[in-house]
Amino acid sequence: MKLSKQKNNVAEALNNFLYESRSKAYTSIRTITFISSFAAISLITYRFGFSLNLREEQQVFYGLDIIFGIFVLAYLVRWLYAFRRLDFIRKHWFEGLLISLILINGLSLYLFGYHLIPSLLAYAGVEEPISIYQAAVTIFIFILLFYEIGIAGSQLTNLNIKPASAFLISFLVLIGIGTVLLMMPEMTVVAGSMPFLDALFTSTSAVCVTGLIVVDTATYFTTKGHIVIMTLIQLGGFGILSFASFFTLFLGQGVGIRHQVMLQDFLSSESLFTAKGLIRKIIFLTFIIEFFGFIFLYFTWGGEIEFESVEQKLFFSAFHAISAFCNAGFSLFSAGLYQDFVREAYIFHLIIAGLVILGGIGFPVIHEILSPSKMRERLRNPWKDWSLGTKIAVYVSIALLAFGTISFYLLERNNTLANLSYVEALISSFFQSVVARTAGFNTVDFSSLRLPTYLIIIFLMFIGGSSGSIAGGIKTSTFFLILTSAFATIQGKLKLEIGRNYIGNSLLFRALSIFIFAVGFIALGTLLLTIFEPGMRFIDLFFEEVSAFGTVGLSTGITPELNVYSRMVIICSMFIGRVGTITFAIAFVSRTTTHAYKYPKAHLMVG
Repeated sequence: MKLSKQKNNVAEALNNFLYESRSKAYTSIRTITFISSFAAISLITYRFGFSLNLREEQQVFYGLDIIFGIFVLAYLVRWLYAFRRLDFIRKHWFEGLLISLILINGLSLYLFGYHLIPSLLAYAGVEEPISIYQAAVTIFIFILLFYEIGIAGSQLTNLNIKPASAFLISFLVLIGIGTVLLMMPEMTVVAGSMPFLDALFTSTSAVCVTGLIVVDTATYFTTKGHIVIMTLIQLGGFGILSFASFFTLFLGQGVGIRHQVMLQDFLSSESLFTAKGLIRKIIFLTFIIEFFGFIFLYFTWGGEIEFESVEQKLFFSAFHAISAFCNAGFSLFSAGLYQDFVREAYIFHLIIAGLVILGGIGFPVIHEILSPSKMRERLRNPWKDWSLGTKIAVYVSIALLAFGTISFYLLERNNTLANLSYVEALISSFFQSVVARTAGFNTVDFSSLRLPTYLIIIFLMFIGGSSGSIAGGIKTSTFFLILTSAFATIQGKLKLEIGRNYIGNSLLFRALSIFIFAVGFIALGTLLLTIFEPGMRFIDLFFEEVSAFGTVGLSTGITPELNVYSRMVIICSMFIGRVGTITFAIAFVSRTTTHAYKYPKAHLMVG
């Protein structure tokens, strides 16, 4: 009892001594760890992007060891200033575990000259334990970086910055980082580095999950380049701040109100509480879906497709699973899924289509339909129905898929589908109906389609996927609201009602704004393309612009032929299409501060 009392007295005295310096200490620690994280990333990038000799690699890892020492000291200082130190350890258990492994391995190396963790891996029978350890170190550093980004994002309440602006900036930063990485010598098979504009275009296409390419992804990039593109697709699909928020919440750190507002808008959730809770559930669910997609793809590659190794087959499966679920449309085949043998793998096509549908249906819809908690709730209460947003997303998607499948089949049965059987033609039509809404894969020759087919695909690309999803376009809910409001106007209704739900004017105005801005921007982009590319067909340029704005990635094959100015138009279209016209406008326009006024009612002749 006396020992416990003495322990409490010592702890209280220590806390009193540290109290006044606590705020400054935390600020200093956060600054040091933030700088150290970026220094570590710079060292990893240097090693990853350039061809280094053994001595240079050793210097890189010596630098990383110094940075790891800083992380260990920072963790210990934070623990010391936590006051409730046991609670700190419980709350930051994952970070503590990683720090402990780093400390043990560092002490064993520098005190006894013994690489403990690689030695344990070798003892366990792991091949190339040093490479595995170095890969684990790289992953750990990226986790720390996302954690630091999440911490920085949680401080948005202290900055005079709009959530929409933060959202735009995060994408611009990610595109910039991707551009720099793709320009490194080790990323491409050509001598030197990738030209800046080509790297910018590819990075924008990957981050904005579009899939338009100016170089052959399969043959132009090395495996390292493919890894960078795959990472950009994954981060761009989530939004880097949302992905960082996941790590911040997972490691026990809260997020600020402005940060939650940004997440609410990105996820199209009803409240700040649901936005904060959804981010963890959605990312876990996403990884599960991508993992099962990876497994299914791995076992459905046709025997005619020859891989150099099991590792290559694993990587191809992972790349296409992520690209499909994120609706990116990037492929590691030169002709996409129209590649010989791949275009005949119809089970493979159906798995890709399933991943695309799940990625484009919307995160809130995935959570409501597929999350175990919601499934159990529906089993307990069978009478409980889906929310209105989920119903619109599911039913409109089914209607568009059916319309696209039937239209494509009827228009192309004697053209691009002429050499296929009935079932094969039907699967191909369904696949193109799925990917036309956002994904950008193709299993037919798009340069040979009939003009009516082009117009129908343009219509599907313009609508896109559902709200709160990775998909582009104006979204199914926007399309449904505009269509419903048009019928309501014809019927003389003064209020818009859907399934015994009243739709407020603010939602309707937002839908109309999205529609008008989208039409206007596509018209402007197409006009600029016709000016910059006078020798190309109008339908090809129009198709390219809608595909870029809808972040779809389908093309008639003209993308590599576009000149500098046209590529800049496509880059801007992909970016604005990904972040959203409303978000882009809000970032630059001041919001109305008051609504406490009313002008006299006016009458205009319409129609």
